[in-house]
Amino acid sequence: MDDLLQPLTEGNRRALSRAITLIESTRRDHRARAVDLLSQLPDRQALRIGLSGTPGVGKSTFIEAFGTMLTEQGLRVAVLAVDPSSARSGGSILGDKTRMEHLSRNPMAFIRPSPSNTELGGVARRTRETVRLCEAAGYDVVLIETVGVGQSETLVAEMSDLFVLLLAPAGGDELQGVKRGIMEMADLILVNKADGDLLGTARRTVADYAGALRLLRKRLQDPEGFPKALPVSAVEEIGLDTAWAEMTTLADWRRDHGHFDANRAAQARHWFMAELRAGLLARLDWPDARARLADLGDAVARGDAAPGQAAADMLDYLRSTQVTKPD
Repeated sequence: MDDLLQPLTEGNRRALSRAITLIESTRRDHRARAVDLLSQLPDRQALRIGLSGTPGVGKSTFIEAFGTMLTEQGLRVAVLAVDPSSARSGGSILGDKTRMEHLSRNPMAFIRPSPSNTELGGVARRTRETVRLCEAAGYDVVLIETVGVGQSETLVAEMSDLFVLLLAPAGGDELQGVKRGIMEMADLILVNKADGDLLGTARRTVADYAGALRLLRKRLQDPEGFPKALPVSAVEEIGLDTAWAEMTTLADWRRDHGHFDANRAAQARHWFMAELRAGLLARLDWPDARARLADLGDAVARGDAAPGQAAADMLDYLRSTQVTKPD
């Protein structure tokens, strides 16, 4: 048994942090230990909530207010925040604990920022495994904050039970910016900053999104009235309890009708295929394969081989050759 397992399952925050660092490591010995640790985790379930939103919409403010409200109800909350990584240096700011100063000091909450490492889809490579660690540590709700909204940023929906889209009032042509790609995945649209002078605008924005949602095809895994749009104010803490009530209503309905477990099973299959593809791509970085890849790349650059033919040759090479693993 891994020595991290017992303190992790007892809710030790330091053990959880160390376990996350382990699974995020790319060292071969760490990966082997991480896979072994994950296989020993107890079968515990938290409500996984994916959260995305446009820049400046107040995701961190919302998470702090929403997470604090949940902890006041006796729930343990884990926040997994994915920060964008620089395409040049590879670095990330990882400033979410600073932006969620109150929640980060809450003993009922755990906040872990992670770099995206240029992964597409708005989440980090090991976010799903981190979710499992948080569940094993006894957290009741896991909030997964993505990098920032985009039409293709729907990967978080493949690791969450509920997908919440946070938008701002008076966003202009914002509906076009996030249209079908991400709106089709959203279970709940929350229009933040519904307070003060923006209250009326927020209500109109909610009505606009509610109308847009009615134009989308109804999903079989949703009860009547979902997906829906609601106004909230993270600063004034208005509408947070209503949003939580709608989330739990939807999650309970899906459990009662068999969609909850079926969705998690489909997600597990998705991540099996994702890990398989990643493993196959990793073979291209082994020494023998890397040398062959460089030769074929040079041939394509010189015009001696077509890209499609060179790719087919590389695949034949991988199938027919015992590629040497890196040390």
